[in-house]
Formats: sequence, structure tokens, C-alpha cells
Amino acid sequence: MSPDLLPPVAPDVTAGLVEALSPRLRKRLDAGIAKLATRPVTREGDTVRIAVDDDTDLELHAPGGSVTSADAIRCGCLLAPDCLHRAAAASAAPIAEDAEDTDTGTGTGTPDDTAAAPSGSAPADGSGTTADGSAPDGTAHDGIAPTGPPSAGNPTVGASGNSPDGAFGSAPAAPDGDTSVTAHGRTRTRTPLDAPGGPSRRQGDAVAAPPVPETVPPAQLDAARAVFDAAAAVLEAGTDGSGAVVQAALLRAAHTARLAGLPRIAASAVSVVNGTRAARTADPAHRLAALAEALRTVLGMAHRLPFATGADLAELRGTVRMPYTPDGSLRLYGLFSEPVLTTTGYAGAVTWTADAEGRLYTVSDVAPGGPGRATGAADRTVRIGDTALTHRELSHAGLAVSGATVSPTGRLGAGAGVRAVRASGAEWTAEPLDRLWTVPVAEQVARALGGGHDLLFLDVTLGGAVRGSTGDDLLAECDGLAVRLATAHDDPALPYRDNLRLLSSVGGTRLRVVARLVPGPLPRALLLAAGHPSSPGTRLDLGLDRLQHADLPAAAAPVAAEAPQADEAPLHLLRRRVHQAVSGGRRVLAFPDSGAGDGGRLRSVGLATAADLLDELRSAAADRSRDAFGRLLPADPGRFARAWLASAVYTDEVERALCAAAWGAPH
Repeated sequence: MSPDLLPPVAPDVTAGLVEALSPRLRKRLDAGIAKLATRPVTREGDTVRIAVDDDTDLELHAPGGSVTSADAIRCGCLLAPDCLHRAAAASAAPIAEDAEDTDTGTGTGTPDDTAAAPSGSAPADGSGTTADGSAPDGTAHDGIAPTGPPSAGNPTVGASGNSPDGAFGSAPAAPDGDTSVTAHGRTRTRTPLDAPGGPSRRQGDAVAAPPVPETVPPAQLDAARAVFDAAAAVLEAGTDGSGAVVQAALLRAAHTARLAGLPRIAASAVSVVNGTRAARTADPAHRLAALAEALRTVLGMAHRLPFATGADLAELRGTVRMPYTPDGSLRLYGLFSEPVLTTTGYAGAVTWTADAEGRLYTVSDVAPGGPGRATGAADRTVRIGDTALTHRELSHAGLAVSGATVSPTGRLGAGAGVRAVRASGAEWTAEPLDRLWTVPVAEQVARALGGGHDLLFLDVTLGGAVRGSTGDDLLAECDGLAVRLATAHDDPALPYRDNLRLLSSVGGTRLRVVARLVPGPLPRALLLAAGHPSSPGTRLDLGLDRLQHADLPAAAAPVAAEAPQADEAPLHLLRRRVHQAVSGGRRVLAFPDSGAGDGGRLRSVGLATAADLLDELRSAAADRSRDAFGRLLPADPGRFARAWLASAVYTDEVERALCAAAWGAPH
């Protein structure tokens, strides 16, 4: 039985069924899930039936496409409804999410704008597009809002895991004046009393009290604390020990957070459960770095919420539905299309377009599905207006839109008032698309690291294949930099890797490419689209179009390139321990010889803060006191989680600084 065959189940349904089990059955739940995975599954309309044995069936009813109540899961065994089978089926099924419009505000990926980026995993892992994106795991990279400031970054946490005063947000500065709009559309500013040029305050006048900063309601504080504790339990156990019971606790906390008005934190918690399941089932799309990023995000947001005010608080809360604002008439030019295939069970395609000023917009078609839907969605008609263009055709043509609505991420809406017709496209080397490649590379990288879209438009000279962390990369020269172009997604159903291998055999070819930035100490990006190596004016969507040997120049042959040696800071010593904790839990860092000499090496190269963080992380992992009888007391998962969070935030910020330095961009 594949989980893709089961309908999505709401988080609170799964949590409720697991919580209702007796302690004896909870111990057997993971084994029950593994056993249920071997049983045959059939679907009849809205009902999915699992043959538990020759005489017993388990049914899941999903009239609206997902299971929203425990009564919709029925088992025919003698112990029902208190049997293990119902909880096992719910735990094995995908998690139902309001994927299309949830806004988590992370800008890095998934049905919520958190967790996965088109076609794969977070940029940090280097093996998929930025994610943990996010039409589900994909809309965070659907585009860039034409206007609006970037979201605030994560705060730095002290080495001991405690935050300094004021580190998690402060009240916004009081304005010097109050600006309003008159009935005729003119702006009018009221000058404060006693300000230069303003009326003076007379004795006896009432003094207006200063605005009181909004505080976090107790229900949201409790919900954030529950999410932090549940995520800390996942970190404590690691992916190896985070079975269905631990996952259900985090799902319950996510459901509580959503009810309390914290949809962004709830969506991030669900992405951690999805990543944990992918790790435990050995999903080929699983990336440890992406799961570590998801854990860092949810722990960081839950940790910051009690201290947040103003805009920072609104950002942490997120919004349930993504807002779309009118944007008038648009004349768009197709850039490229990329497949979306996420570990959370969503697939489809995203087509990138640009207007005459170089602003980016996206058209997406993402829904529950697997690799087949990811490859087939490119030939489906785009859902905007009455146009009959497919995603593949739109990537080379143009679109004229009237009554357009646009989300903050740049995604085009498909409301009833939107009209769209086919228009002529433009070559990458012609206006207005050519201006995207005229922006200096350092400026593009600075924009991506500063919260803008993470696409890079590069003119490169291809080198050859070099060994990378996730397979062979394509070495290319770009403005004097040796750039590693990596595979955007490893799924064999997508032609990314095969195309990269063929391009590595045409060394010396000058190409115009589109890639996605991968933050790291070396210039590295995920290759998404490129010009044709032997047909000028033709461009390839490398996740959809498959190159053939006949498409290459006659003299093409495999070329082995030698990557230049870089003097890297040994930040990997801390990053490795951060990832080890996610995989193996606290116990892998509690051993006396676990990184004992790494702190000294970090201090020897000037990374004293990294060394202090590593020492605190190891100390928190090994902190197990005993009672008066010599028995071990339970560990403090909160201290370990805070120490891990401090290390993860520091590593992320230093890697971004190293990335900016590697590309020559200001940071």
C-alpha cells in the first residue's frame, strides 16, 4: 500500500485516534502502520478500502477529498472502534492541509507558503528547489510580490539558549504625525502637539495616552508553548525515534495553534511531521537539511512569539487565506516552467512570467499527486481567464491579462473577473526579458539573501562535471566565478539529472540559464532552465524537456572538470552536529567523544561563538542528573531544544554571510 493511495486525513483526526489508544496499543502503533502498508488498497468513488485480512476491511470515507472526522474511518474488526487499525490508517495517510491559500510568510516553501519549493526541497539542501515551498511546499517560490518589504529574519539566540531583552521584537516607533486621506483623495498630515510648527498644548488640555503595544493572548501563548514542546520532543527523539505517537502529539499542537489563530506556526509544525515521515519511510525526496530547516523554523517562531509585538507579531501569526489584490492589466512574457514534486504529496507545475519592467509573476497548478502529475501538469491548460495555453506553451509565449489579481508572493489569481488571452512571447536575448540578465550577479544574490525571489539569471560558460555533496554538479564560469550548477530534483521521473549530465559534455559552450540560489560557502545554484546548446534561440525547461544526444554538438564528449580549492571556514563542524541531532536525537550528542575536539578547532580559526554554541549543545545533550537513589532523572528537552535552536540560527546566518562573500555580494 502506498500512502499516495489514501485520502488526506485532518491533523486533529489523526491526533484524536492516536490519543484514544491504550498505552499497550500505542507501543504497537508503528508496527501496525508497517503491517498495514503491505495490505491491498482499492478505491470506489469517495471510499478507500484496505483489506486488513481476508475477512476484515478498513474504510476511509472522504466525500470532500479528505477525511475530516474520526467517524469517517471505520473498521470491521471485533475491537472497533477502539482498534489499532483506525489509528494506523490515519497515521499512514497524508496530512490534509489547506494548501492552496495558507500563508506562512516564510518565503521558502509549501501548501502553505512554508515548506517546499517548486520541484522539491529547501535550497539549503541543495537537492531540490527551495522549498519546504509554497503551493503545497511550493508557493513560497511562486514569485515575488511586486511591492512590499521582505519579511523579518530570525533573531540571534544566545549560546545558552536564552534570548536577550528585546531580541524578539519591540514596539514600533511612534509616528511623528498622523496621515489621513480626505474625501477627494488628498493626503493630510496632522502635526502632533508641541511639535515644531504645530499647535501648542494649553494648560488643562487632556493628554492622549500613548498607544499600548498589542500583547499575545493567553490562548496563543499556550498554543505556541505546546508546539514548542511537541517539536522539542521530535528533536529529542530524532527521526529514528519519532514514531506515530510523537508525530500525533505535534499534529495535536498544530491543530491547537490553528484554532488559536496561529496558522503559520501550525503549517510549519505540519511540515515537520511530513519531513519526519519522509525520513522514516526512506523517501528518496527526503533531505536532512530540509527537515532541519523546518524544525528550526517552527521552534524559532514558537520561541519568538511571547516576545513579539506589532508587525513582528502579525508576521508570526500569518494569515489563513492568502490575500489577492487587484493589479489592473498586465502584459506578461513567459520565462520557463518547472515541475513541483514535494515530500508532502503534492505535485504539479509552476510557470514563471515577467512583465515589461522585469517584475516576476507565476501561474501554478499544484494538487495532491505524485511524479505522474508533476510531469503531466505542464500539458494542462493554465487556469486564468479563457486562454487555452498550457504551462509548457506559456513558458515560451505571452499573456495579456485584464482585471488581474496578485498574491503577495506574485501568484496570479484565477477569479471570475480575470480575463486573459494569448499574446506573443519574447526571446531571452530580447527586451523586455533581456534586462533580467543585465542585473549584476552580486546584486541578484544580495536580493535573494535579502528576502526577494531566489532566481538567478546567469550567462555562463560550461565546464565539466565535478563531484558534489548530492552527486555530480556542472561546473560553470560566470563573471569570473566558478559556479556549481546542481540538479534541482533527484526524482528519476524528472529529467533534471539526465539533462545536467548531457550538458556537462559540451564544455566551453556559452549559455544563458536560470537557476535558484543555494546559500552556502561556495557559489552554488540549482539549474532550472537553459538555452539549447546547439540551437540558438531555443530554450529548455530542464525539469520537463529531455535532451537527447542528437541535440548536442557533434564533438560533444564527457568532460571532467577540477573545481578550484576554496579555503572554507570549518562551519561544517557545527552544522554536522545540528543535523546529527535531527536524525539521531539528543542521545547521539551525549556521548563523551561526540565532537570533543571540534570546539578547539573552531576557536583556532576565530569562530569562538560557534565553539561556545557547540559546547552548550553537547552540554545540554549530556545533562542528565540523578536523584537521591542514583536513578537518572528525565532530561530537559526544553534546554536541549533552545541550545539546538541557537546553533541552527547561528549556522544559517553565518552560511548566508559566507554565501554573500562567495558571490561578491554585500550582506
